[in-house]
Amino acid sequence: MRTSALLASLCTASLLSSQVTIANEGPGQRLSDIDDYIEQGRQQWQIPGMAVGIVHQDRLIHAQGYGSLGLEHDTPVDQDTLFGVASTSKAMTATALGMLVDDGKLDWDDKVIEHLPYFKLSDPWVTQEVRIRDLLTHRVGVGRMTGNRIRFMPTSDRETVIRQMRYHEFEQPFRSSYVYSNVMYSVAGEIVAEVSGMSWDDFVAQRIFTPLDMTRSNTSITQFSEDDQNIAFPHQFIEGQIQPINRRNFDNVGPSASVNTSVRDMAQWIRLQLGEAGVYNGQRLVSEDVMLETHQPQNALKRSHNEASPAAYGFGWSLNSYQGYATASHGGATDGFNTSLMLVPELDLGIIVITNTFENYRPAVVNEIIDRVADLPRQDWKETQWDAYQERFAEVMEQREAIEAERQSDTHPSLNKEQMTGRYEDDLYGEVEVFATEDGNLALHFWDDGESILDLEHWHHDTWRASYRNRAQREKFVHFTRDRDGEAGALHVTWTLRPALLQVGIYPTPYSRETRFQRKTD
Repeated sequence: MRTSALLASLCTASLLSSQVTIANEGPGQRLSDIDDYIEQGRQQWQIPGMAVGIVHQDRLIHAQGYGSLGLEHDTPVDQDTLFGVASTSKAMTATALGMLVDDGKLDWDDKVIEHLPYFKLSDPWVTQEVRIRDLLTHRVGVGRMTGNRIRFMPTSDRETVIRQMRYHEFEQPFRSSYVYSNVMYSVAGEIVAEVSGMSWDDFVAQRIFTPLDMTRSNTSITQFSEDDQNIAFPHQFIEGQIQPINRRNFDNVGPSASVNTSVRDMAQWIRLQLGEAGVYNGQRLVSEDVMLETHQPQNALKRSHNEASPAAYGFGWSLNSYQGYATASHGGATDGFNTSLMLVPELDLGIIVITNTFENYRPAVVNEIIDRVADLPRQDWKETQWDAYQERFAEVMEQREAIEAERQSDTHPSLNKEQMTGRYEDDLYGEVEVFATEDGNLALHFWDDGESILDLEHWHHDTWRASYRNRAQREKFVHFTRDRDGEAGALHVTWTLRPALLQVGIYPTPYSRETRFQRKTD
């Protein structure tokens, strides 16, 4: 088992206690007031609850909760509180595949269709050539269909969602660049299931959670126990205030985003990555070669500025640097939860920060902890991050107001409500129904799933603003066009794939897709 010089000067509380804290000696002294620092920022950002874990030299030296499970719940967050950690699930899926590589059951460069014959993309040649490595590095060229605020067939199973990708037009040529895709990670998870003979969920539970003593972790909100009272509730900044929102089920792309865990459990996952990577409590769980491969640069990323070190994506890890130290990290963002996971291998340091609302505070906490552990010159990260957010909020709000200022008053749709009602279809997005509500207004219902329902508000001319009844999903713009007979021929939906700033709203957006749903005829 790895030893730690730092641990000689650190005193951790018993793992049976509700929190793990740092003693006021040596490097620990530089972290002695970190709780006050974190709590001040939590209150400044109006975060209902958050948890922070620090692993150093193979030990969990700090695990602490701040705030409560939710605005409507007084129970304090602790080191065992469950949060959704979203896309940090991706590295677990990559490691699950790596375990199968170790077992001799597959290779990183296997063709996907060798394991999933039903896998098909819009380009037949690409379909034949996509390798497992391509899935894990976001270089297939197909973009977002689900994730964060994006809804796509939320009640369908993974295979159904994957099969729809045969209708997806490529956003970039195959292997030409980095195009983030949650569905491609779902494909990777289904390969785990096909090769191992058990579901991705069961494989992760048996081969990752159990040997790592991640006793609180699971892969779906459907696995929450009714008796478990230590689960954080999601929130979002909507219309000027933090509000509780509904939990979201990510099972249809689970291998990309559905893990629920605590900072104590995530600390064990971090321990597997650092030091003698692949070894946990003296037992090798993953080979050195596989661990090295998951952290290798696989796909180049854009640098933030000319002086920055080269950046890349590995298998579920973003590879970059901080103050001269190489880092491996990943964020996780979904409705009401935000996660930052940072590894600094040279310092044998890992940090996990989770909150129960979407916010921009976590990077300040991560940077502050690294600076203190590495004894770097101190910077006021909390205020730097806050000022940057306020500036960005004002900038994006101005853009949103400009869009709303372009709304034309005193216009009327060219189609009446009876003409617009009916069913519309698109190969990729399936079916949507336009129907009249009890109060005489119009609404949309996607996929007949009983939950993807949006109410229509006339914007101007034949354009409408469609607002989800689940307010966490916000809104989108749609418009109708006529056929040659003057009837409603198509419904056009603008899908926001990434908002400029979620706290402002779904629009403005630098990344969207417009879909034309053709009117179905009897």
